[in-house]
Amino acid sequence: MILGTGIDLANIDRIKATLDRFGDRFRNRVFTETEQRRAERMTAPAAVYAKRWAAKEACSKALGTGLRMGIAWKDMAVSNLPTGQPVMQVTGWARDRLQQMTPEGYTAVIHVSLTDDHPWAQAQVVIEALPDAEEALRPGIASAPPRSMS
Repeated sequence: MILGTGIDLANIDRIKATLDRFGDRFRNRVFTETEQRRAERMTAPAAVYAKRWAAKEACSKALGTGLRMGIAWKDMAVSNLPTGQPVMQVTGWARDRLQQMTPEGYTAVIHVSLTDDHPWAQAQVVIEALPDAEEALRPGIASAPPRSMS
């Protein structure tokens, strides 16, 4: 079952201007070290940062909160599987919200898709709840741990 969806569009030139103006202060406030390492390895780091910015915005929308309720930028992080597929991990309040949304007996899976075509970067996030038995059959997908009633 689908628990939430979110989509966001970011302007790469705006992200580049913010990076030029604020540098590490912006990078360290919004992006994890893993995200920063990936972006800085690329020939167009601003596009990589813009896609991740859009993914965080889209994820916050899929969680039904936007960037409120204590969810911080770094509570949502995009990394890549060896195949290149992007995956979203959530921590802190974002993970708490995900667990609140997830019905008992289900495991949440966050799907993320990223694209860019200068000057735009776009991300879409779909949060799916799978029955726990079915989730065991899907290795390699980032998900929150099953809810417990303690």
